[in-house]
Amino acid sequence: MIDEIIYLGKLKTWSIFKDRLTRDHPLLYLFWECTLRCNFFCKHCGSNADRKGDEKELSTSEIKETLKSISKDFNPKDIMIAITGGEPLLRSDLFEVMEYASGLGFRWGMVTNGFLVNEKTVEKMKKAGMGTVVVSIDGIGKTHDRFRGVDGAFNRAIEAVKLLAKEDFLSDLQITTSVHPEALDQLEQMYETFLPLGINSWRLINIDPIGRAENSEVLLNKKGYVKLLDFIKKKRKKSKIDITYGCSGFLGPRYEGKVRKNFFFCRTGISIGSILNNGDIYVCPNVPRVPELIQGNVRKDRFSDVWNNKFEFFRDKKRTECEECRKCSEWDNCLGGSLHDFDFKNKKPKLCQYKFIYGDE
Repeated sequence: MIDEIIYLGKLKTWSIFKDRLTRDHPLLYLFWECTLRCNFFCKHCGSNADRKGDEKELSTSEIKETLKSISKDFNPKDIMIAITGGEPLLRSDLFEVMEYASGLGFRWGMVTNGFLVNEKTVEKMKKAGMGTVVVSIDGIGKTHDRFRGVDGAFNRAIEAVKLLAKEDFLSDLQITTSVHPEALDQLEQMYETFLPLGINSWRLINIDPIGRAENSEVLLNKKGYVKLLDFIKKKRKKSKIDITYGCSGFLGPRYEGKVRKNFFFCRTGISIGSILNNGDIYVCPNVPRVPELIQGNVRKDRFSDVWNNKFEFFRDKKRTECEECRKCSEWDNCLGGSLHDFDFKNKKPKLCQYKFIYGDE
């Protein structure tokens, strides 16, 4: 009973926070999808990245001018820029751009598969003021290699983590694991392998049914999903590093506040925005690219004007409301779940984590 009272109290406090953040919509986290080129061909890629990429990619001067305008219109010290792709290290001007961004006052980090990380790369990272990095590792040995479509990918990723830890210049060195069925049986082995590497955190995420993973064999079933959450819940109680679940879905009383620091809230379009590789102004890059939801383009629009005067759909509390969700007792806590799990064509969630966990109870 006491635990239930505490849980309900935290939910109420969190609800107040959500309403205030939605009302004020401060820009706190900005993705730059710097390229769609990639040296891997991952089974779960939500961006459908490939070797070719997109010929409409922003130029060096275009992204610099955009960042300069954002620094004038917002306090850059309040904004974390997250570099994503594709594989960011394939962009030859990446560190030139981000050294410029650091000079403007932005903090920044990146997500990488680690394959191209070497001593020279690390020196460029330090010079450009990079503060955080995420290295993606999705299983042990050949499991990771098969999932990523490149032989030797696991060993190169591990060596990248070791090198970054040795240089000791990051505020957060994280491994992120996209947990698929084959990797599910390696969770303990991954924990024992990753823990001594010198990382600060390990983030485990389920794979969303988007991009190449839609209707795919890489998705977890209910049993696997619960196994993942139980593993994280158990490890968080005793681990020396921060082990956390990703941002997907409302998880109810069994897991909310127990597998990640905060309760669920999809902030995309509220405090999270993005500049896509072609300059489109959007939300989290994992959200399906629905043309009518693109808010503008930095080649013709000033980012701050778009952020302050558009994004109405994303800041509407009922943005993902459907008949099934409207009847759910957890609607006010969930608000339809993560927008990257939403089926815009049929106007309903593709995946309801809450139903996945408690549906048979």
